[in-house]
Amino acid sequence: MSAPVLSPEVTTRWQARFRAPRVSLPDWALHAPQRCLYASDVSGVVEQYAWDRTTDAHRQATDRPNGTLIGTLSPDGETIWWFADTDGDEFGVWMVQPFAGGEDRVAVPDVGPAYPAGLEIGDSLVAIGRSTDDGSELWLAPVGGTPRVVYRHEDPASVDALTLDDELLVVSHSEHGDPRYPALRVLRTVDDAVVAEKWDGEGRGLHALEFAPLPGDRRLLVGHERRGREELLVWDVVADSEVEIVLDLPGDVTAGWYPDGSALLVGHDHAARSELYRYDLGTGALERLDTPSGVVRGATARPDGTVELAWSSSQLPPVIRRADGPVVLAAPGEEPPAAYPVEDRWVPGPGGEVHALVVRPAGEAPYATAFLVHGGPESADDDSYRARRAAYVDAGYAVVHVNYRGSTGYGSAWRDALTGRPGPTELEDVAAVYDALVAEGFLDPARAVLTGGSWGGFLTLLGLGTQPERWAAGIAEVPVADYLAAYEDEMEGLRAYDRALFGGSPDEVRERYVRSSPITHVERVRAPVLVVAGANDPRCPIRQIENYLGELDRLGKQHEVYRFDAGHGSLVIEETIRQVETALAFALRHCPPTGGHRGQEPSPR
Repeated sequence: MSAPVLSPEVTTRWQARFRAPRVSLPDWALHAPQRCLYASDVSGVVEQYAWDRTTDAHRQATDRPNGTLIGTLSPDGETIWWFADTDGDEFGVWMVQPFAGGEDRVAVPDVGPAYPAGLEIGDSLVAIGRSTDDGSELWLAPVGGTPRVVYRHEDPASVDALTLDDELLVVSHSEHGDPRYPALRVLRTVDDAVVAEKWDGEGRGLHALEFAPLPGDRRLLVGHERRGREELLVWDVVADSEVEIVLDLPGDVTAGWYPDGSALLVGHDHAARSELYRYDLGTGALERLDTPSGVVRGATARPDGTVELAWSSSQLPPVIRRADGPVVLAAPGEEPPAAYPVEDRWVPGPGGEVHALVVRPAGEAPYATAFLVHGGPESADDDSYRARRAAYVDAGYAVVHVNYRGSTGYGSAWRDALTGRPGPTELEDVAAVYDALVAEGFLDPARAVLTGGSWGGFLTLLGLGTQPERWAAGIAEVPVADYLAAYEDEMEGLRAYDRALFGGSPDEVRERYVRSSPITHVERVRAPVLVVAGANDPRCPIRQIENYLGELDRLGKQHEVYRFDAGHGSLVIEETIRQVETALAFALRHCPPTGGHRGQEPSPR
């Protein structure tokens, strides 16, 4: 029987969601808020764009074959900073360009190429973090002076925050041995002296968010997890005193300052949705901002007190708008088509209740189902607009997202539960959701696809080998496939993360890496598998993928491979479409839906 073929109308619809131009939340210059920088794929490739709000003039600032993901502005708005890597390998240098346009040049030639580890731009100096196989270096580069290293260590570190007057710099470090739970150190920039230290101990991270944006203000906004979830405190780094911000909200919170320093703009994430609040530091009043149900990807408080945010929902595409309604910035062209609503499921699992999101296709259950497992692992799936999710539904599949142990947004214990046993732990939660959906009659167990990218690709290959009876096909994008080889080849920051996650290096706890490595279980793979791999990927390097593919060849396992010339994913829209098209065609051939493969129309808004 030949595989189902999507109708031209369905193909046009799912591809339109990817091709519709998007813009990111604009970053604005601290002393020149009318000057902004945002990312957009309007050219077909993600690049950086300068925007002068006074004249409403927009200018494409970068133009590279594989795109430019990272950029920011100097406080005076005169200079664009952007990170130049090579074809997505994430290894490179910071470049600068005048806001009005002009020649690009290396920002600080003394600071050699590296993986980025933070950037803080002041009026009189710049702090630059870099990571290499030798560890971390943090530099200070005074304007008109000689750049110097202010911190060097074999473990991960980064530059995190700079006072408005450039006198104090906060760095995070993992000298205690676990980069997942960083400590903070405050340095005096004039002589690199240590002003203050803060660490909450084993298993409790601290994250410097930003200093209050006022002259002479030494209040640092910090994220902590002293009560088992992400919360806030304000630390006066000179007085070495702190005030915890205790909010009666069930999920994790993060925040930024209002420009006058009197209040915090609080982001609250819980159960795959997010919302915004204004917290008055003087009165302690917490006021919810009126935003619709969905997901806020970023928010900022402007000098006039208005709040701008990037919002979407599973049905409605992203928009850059003010909290009180008006659209702030829109890409040219038509909006992408609407998508499909998600339904919540809470399923008993071996480590507690597992939160999953499901989407129904046209037709009657039980459905052919694609489990789209997220990467990270410290990430989460949510009620935001996802073109890839909608493409599978268009093709006739139900979609399931599982926020397995390791996911963020469900407390510190849930996030950390995979320590020492990554891979099998998450897949136990995937199996629990799978079994519950079979019992419900939602899922056809003979037609289930497992797919994901990065850590999700790792879980896909591991699931195909350790749960072979569950899966009819697997699609692993930029995966970890051979963990021992991946550890040897990946960037040093990830090696440090792996040591913390597994409880040591492969030399110390080799059996844990072997147990969690997909290549260990490759002989048990039954389902056909598609592997998508980036030639320049520093996170899931190509050699370890080739090792796994070689074993599939040796064993005569049914598989296909799609290679692309970029890193850990692509910023080129047509390349992304080719990858999704390849994945859908593979799924349709090996696990075809019945009856619904022509897709359905999304619900009206």
